[in-house]
Amino acid sequence: MAVPGLASQAVTLAFNVANGRSPLSKLVPPCLFILDAALCAFVIWKIPYTEIDWKAYMEQVSQFVSGEHDYTLIKGGTGPLVYPAAHVYTYTALYYLTDQGKNILLAQNLFAILYMATLALVMSCYWKAKVPPYAFPLLVLSKRLHSVFVLRCFNDCFATFFLWLAIFLFQRRHWTAASIVYSWGLGIKMSLLLVLPAVGVILFLGRGFSGSLKCALIMVQIQIAIASPFLQENAKGYASKAFELTRQFFFKWTVNWRFVGEEMFLSRPFSLALLTMHAIVLTGFIVDKWLKPTKKPLSAMIMPILQLSSPFNPEEENEVASRVTPEYVTTTILSANIIGLLFARTLHYQFYSYLAWSTPYLLWRSGAHPAIQYGLWALQEWAWNVFPSTSASSGVVVGVLAITVALLALQRDKLSAYEQQHESIRRRKNA
Repeated sequence: MAVPGLASQAVTLAFNVANGRSPLSKLVPPCLFILDAALCAFVIWKIPYTEIDWKAYMEQVSQFVSGEHDYTLIKGGTGPLVYPAAHVYTYTALYYLTDQGKNILLAQNLFAILYMATLALVMSCYWKAKVPPYAFPLLVLSKRLHSVFVLRCFNDCFATFFLWLAIFLFQRRHWTAASIVYSWGLGIKMSLLLVLPAVGVILFLGRGFSGSLKCALIMVQIQIAIASPFLQENAKGYASKAFELTRQFFFKWTVNWRFVGEEMFLSRPFSLALLTMHAIVLTGFIVDKWLKPTKKPLSAMIMPILQLSSPFNPEEENEVASRVTPEYVTTTILSANIIGLLFARTLHYQFYSYLAWSTPYLLWRSGAHPAIQYGLWALQEWAWNVFPSTSASSGVVVGVLAITVALLALQRDKLSAYEQQHESIRRRKNA
């Protein structure tokens, strides 16, 4: 008779641990972290390295260290240099650390360290945002994500690290440091432009109008400073390559839009439709969700902003800033990220680095049942591991992104602890 009782207690304990209601819950992240470190070592040991872009990165860096600063003349085996200056500096460091890129095993180990450092940041951000432990296993189970980091050594891995470091710092209200880190990540790959609207809103609400302008100026100055050697040589060439917004993409590499067919994929109307939908959905999130902490309609804020003044008085500014919680920061940045990925002109396999650690948080934040969270994650993981992509796999990629965005759009945000307390005080005063 004791066995059913023990089983019931074990189930209750597991349930409490998974939902963060047990002292043992705090052991879940470090245990998963240790297991993932062992998995990274196993992957490097047993699975062969795959050459894709590493050699081209090193060829481009070798020209830079030889004195070439004209972006239009720096090329590698996969084509011209098409990433901003921080990418060049980052891979220059790796160039010297890995014997001009020849020591691939050392490079893999360095990327494994980068992976573990990013995972530590992600777990810390999740914990700060009060994500329950049952979501944490999804952070370490991705086959594709391990491949992107330790078997491919893509520059997206560094951009992802700095994205999460920025979230980590924004959560802790280190506005200037977060702005610097974000700008450096953007200087590695312009994929981080997808979250720029969210960063702008967070700085506007959390740092205040004048403070946000100062942070924006810092970010611009960083981009100019790191690009200085290239701007002096050929400013137009640098701008056209490092932030090439008109690049023509190849249908054969697309992970997301293969199901629409090559003719549609390459058409200008399709590109414009994606851009329009991106703008519409992004605007909807800004107005309906991201600006909610202001407690003001957008119409009441536009005119003061256009006049370069704050739409809040000092007391309102402090109140609004206090509502920029770790949950708000994480949700805003990651929702901007996934909206951008949903309407991206194309996605390649390395872009999974931006998505893999975003989806578990956003599905949890949407209020979906844990079974749905795990089911959608599994579908996403399957689709991103199909190579080459098929109509079915690309349809699933877009479908999961669309469902996640829709769940977030439909979810009604609950009042934060601060707002509940503030409402309670207001009601008592009015009683």
